[in-house]
Amino acid sequence: MISSLKLIGLFSVLLWVAPSGLAQETQKVASVASEPAASLRSDERYKIGYRDKLSVQVFRHADLNQNVTVNPNGTINLFRLSEPITAVCKTERELANDIAAAYRKDYLKNPEVQVVATEQLSQAVAVVGAVEKGGPFFLNRKAHLWEVIAFAGGPSKDAGSRVLVARGGSNANCQNQGPDTETEALYSFRIRDLQEGKERFIMQPGDIVSVLKADLIFVYGNVNKQGQVEMREPLTLTQAIVSAEGFKPASNKDKVRILRERPGSLEREEIVVDMNAVSKGKEQDRYLLPNDIVAVSEDRAKSIVNSVTRSFTQGLGGILVRGY
Repeated sequence: MISSLKLIGLFSVLLWVAPSGLAQETQKVASVASEPAASLRSDERYKIGYRDKLSVQVFRHADLNQNVTVNPNGTINLFRLSEPITAVCKTERELANDIAAAYRKDYLKNPEVQVVATEQLSQAVAVVGAVEKGGPFFLNRKAHLWEVIAFAGGPSKDAGSRVLVARGGSNANCQNQGPDTETEALYSFRIRDLQEGKERFIMQPGDIVSVLKADLIFVYGNVNKQGQVEMREPLTLTQAIVSAEGFKPASNKDKVRILRERPGSLEREEIVVDMNAVSKGKEQDRYLLPNDIVAVSEDRAKSIVNSVTRSFTQGLGGILVRGY
């Protein structure tokens, strides 16, 4: 589902604006998302990514001008160059300099090259759920979560109180590559905190934003129906397991874990509950919080979070590549 190489404020003006205002904000998507890279700070200039379409012009050599698409391996092939040129994670100017150097080496004396990313398709995020107009949005600059939600018309009238961001990584993310990079995570935010500017979350290519109709918890492991459980009122651990249709036979009921987000961190604290003791009235049942993961499993917490993230985004990944 996710490539192994690994797959935006408006806070002060978008405090639950009227539908007409939302429509106006939505109409701004094209102009914001296609803002020329030259108008951005140097550290935010658009970096070419996989699937981008490029126009390459070599001045005074019209026979070398061409339109190319970045290959799956991150390179482009150009006329009269025997070796492909790496394009991904370079600005248009950086790539133009590399192309000029390649032509200068064996073919042209003083080549002048211009590269323009005519279609910036690599840095996509998706917005789904209780929004006015969900779908993929293509970015060429740093973008904040609430801004992306505004691009989707804002939360709809049936939206709940929370937003989830599933991060699986993207091959368009040039800043976080390498084997030790944390690539999969599930973030949770209160809509009110985003509206009031208390949370400013930077998006990454491949992120999937879900504006929830109800808070969710996740039940994982040896239960008869693992997955999401809606939380429309206070929910206990016992009720969550009942919603998951109970334990499977031979489940270890004395070490059921609640994996709970630590504020401002990707780490989760582990709360171990003896459900045998709870059922006998010897231990108090626990109330769950939104985005808790109930783990009826011996798996490591990181593995569980990764599995929950993948299951949460199952079937949604394709929204990021529509129109390619």
